[in-house]
Amino acid sequence: MALADTHPSSSTAADWNVGSILLTAALTVIIMVAGLAFSVAVAVVVYMALELILPDITLLNAVLVMVLGVAACFGYFWGTNQLLDRIYPPRGDNIAANLIKANAIRPWLFLGPAVVILGIYLVYPVINSIVLSFMGPDGDTWIGASNYSWLAGDAAFRESMRNNILWLVVVPAAATFFGLVAAALTDRIAWGNFAKSLIFMPMAISFVGASVIWKFIYDFRAEGSDQIGLLNAVVTAFGAEPQAWITVIFWNNFFLMVILIWIQTGFAMVILSAALRGIPEETVEAAIIDGASPFQIFMRIKVPQIWGTIAVVWTTITILVLKVFDIVLAMTNGQWGSQVLANYMFDWMFRGLDFGRASTIALVIMAMVLPIMVWNIREARKDM
Repeated sequence: MALADTHPSSSTAADWNVGSILLTAALTVIIMVAGLAFSVAVAVVVYMALELILPDITLLNAVLVMVLGVAACFGYFWGTNQLLDRIYPPRGDNIAANLIKANAIRPWLFLGPAVVILGIYLVYPVINSIVLSFMGPDGDTWIGASNYSWLAGDAAFRESMRNNILWLVVVPAAATFFGLVAAALTDRIAWGNFAKSLIFMPMAISFVGASVIWKFIYDFRAEGSDQIGLLNAVVTAFGAEPQAWITVIFWNNFFLMVILIWIQTGFAMVILSAALRGIPEETVEAAIIDGASPFQIFMRIKVPQIWGTIAVVWTTITILVLKVFDIVLAMTNGQWGSQVLANYMFDWMFRGLDFGRASTIALVIMAMVLPIMVWNIREARKDM
C-alpha cells in the first residue's frame, strides 16, 4: 500500500514539472515575439517619419538604419524585461516564486533571437546542403550518391584538396610563428605599440582589398615595358628577368599564401602578446637568477606557459585557411594550379549552376572544419 500511495504523488510531480516547463517556454516565446514586434514596429515608424523630413541621401539612410537597428535591439531588451517584470513582479507575497520564474525566462530573452538566427542561417543551410548533395544540378532531381562518386574521381577536386593541405601546412604555422616573434619583440622596444599598430593594420583590410594590393606587388609587364610590380622591379634591378609570378604553377600557391600570412600575423600577434603579458613574473625572475639566457627564457619558460593560446591561435587560422576563397578568386580565380575547395564550390554553384555538386563540396569543407572548431572551443574553455 505504501508503494501504491507514493506512485500517484511522483506522477503528479512529473506532470507539474512538464507543465511548468511548457508554460515557461510558451511565455518566453510570447514575450520574445511581443518585444520583437514592438521594437521593429517603432523603428519602422520612426524611419518612415524621418524619411519624410531628411533628404534622400544613400549614406544618410544607411547611417539612419544602423542607428535605428541598434536602438531597436536596445528597445527589445528593455521592453521584454519590463513585460517580464509585469507578469512576475519582484515584489508582493509571491516575490520568491516570481523571481525564480522570471530568472528561468530572462536569459532566454537574450539568447532567443540569437538561437533563432543561428537556426535559420546555420542549421537550416547545413540540412539543406545535405539534401542537395543527393540531388541533380537543378536541386530537384534525386540522383543518390552520384555527386559523391563524381567527387571521388574528379581531378580538379583532388587538385583543390592538395592545395588546401598545402595551405594548411604553411599558413597557420607561418602566421603563428611571425605573430609570436612580433609579440615578443614589440614588448621589448619603446615604440612597441606603434609597431603593433603597423603589424595589425592589414587585419583592417578586406581579403579582396589585400589581394588588389599584392596584385600590384606581383604585377608583370611584357619584356621591354616598365615593371610597375614591386617584386619584378626589384628582380630587374638585380639584372634578372621579370616573371609572371602568380602564373608559375605550384609556386604561385606560396605567393598567394603570403597575402593571408601578412593579414593574419597581426591577429596572432595581438592574442599572443596578451598571453605573454599574463605570464607570472616570478617564473621569469627565477630563470634569470638561474642564469638562463633571454632565448632560453623565451623558449623554455614563456612558450610552454602559453602553449594553449598558441594552439588556439593556430587552429583559428587553420579554420580560416580551410575556407579561404577571396584571395584565390581575386588573384587567379583558381587558374594555373591554384584552385582551392571554397573557390571550386563557388565555381560549381554560380558558374556551373550545379547545386548538387556545389553542396557536396561544401559538405567536404564543413567536415574538415567541424572537428577543428570543436577542439578549438574546448581548448578556449579550458583557459577560461
